[in-house]
Amino acid sequence: MSRTVLDNIDRKLLGLLQMDFPLTGEPYADLGLKLGISGDEVMQRIHQLKSAGIVRQLSPVLDARRLGYRSTLVAMKVPTERLETARQVIVEHPGVSHGYERDHEFNVWITLAVPRGVDIDAEMAKLASATGAEVIFGLPAVKVFKLRTYFGADGEAPSSANNGSETALPSREAELSRLDKLVINGLQQDLPLAPEPFAPLAAQLGMDVVDFLAQCRSLLARGIMRRFGAAINHHGAGYKANAMTGWAVPPALVDAVGRKLASLREVSHCYERKTNALWKYNLFAMIHGSTRESCRETVSQVSGETGLTDYVVLFSTREFKKIRVKYLV
Repeated sequence: MSRTVLDNIDRKLLGLLQMDFPLTGEPYADLGLKLGISGDEVMQRIHQLKSAGIVRQLSPVLDARRLGYRSTLVAMKVPTERLETARQVIVEHPGVSHGYERDHEFNVWITLAVPRGVDIDAEMAKLASATGAEVIFGLPAVKVFKLRTYFGADGEAPSSANNGSETALPSREAELSRLDKLVINGLQQDLPLAPEPFAPLAAQLGMDVVDFLAQCRSLLARGIMRRFGAAINHHGAGYKANAMTGWAVPPALVDAVGRKLASLREVSHCYERKTNALWKYNLFAMIHGSTRESCRETVSQVSGETGLTDYVVLFSTREFKKIRVKYLV
């Protein structure tokens, strides 16, 4: 299967897998009811979407901060001759979820998460030593303007349930029960393609599947689990270009511009981030499109409508890593 032969059912299924995956005993059958097909056909289609490289995995998206983890975007300047070494270090690091080479002086960008008790600056220093980075710095988030992402098929613009409604980052950890921790640790794996896929996960934890799913829904309701669903390969879904944009925005305008960026379907993520002497751009937005030119058009549109002309556009040239980090609690 390739993206050019996805039918309407495949497209609808991709949407449901990302935004409305049922935490029920027979989720594939329940998805089938919404699509007018059998649960077996749903599983077959998901298998094909995985084989085509469009769906990476089905698993929970957890709030790292609520689990006691600290995270940051990290920029590095890595000499060309050290890039392959850097790629290998990034691939093997358990706390790195995303890693890209980008067309900029700071040419390697990663997202890094570390558990409670680990000094994130010390961890970055270790990464610099292991990768041979000449420069490394973190750009932690201050405020989230947009985070939840939906990628349609065939390059259809992404949308999100969080459109322009900014939220402060959680200031404290969630209080987790023993049962919470048990379920969180056990749930973080690719969901099997089986009629009752949660049953073996519950059995591994010595739980009844009804109680297991009730605990999953509780984690979702408390915001500890942001959602359960598919991780999508945006290249496989038709988004051949993605631009990490940084905007130098006066403090008084950050909220208004952040909401503006978050309202755009082409923008999947938007954050206010801390700055430093090497990086003055305090507002970040990930822009996706079928071509680089379409991404540039979005940037030009925002610049024209906001009057902001001090910005930077970094296109990814190579993906080193994109996974969901396992947060053990």
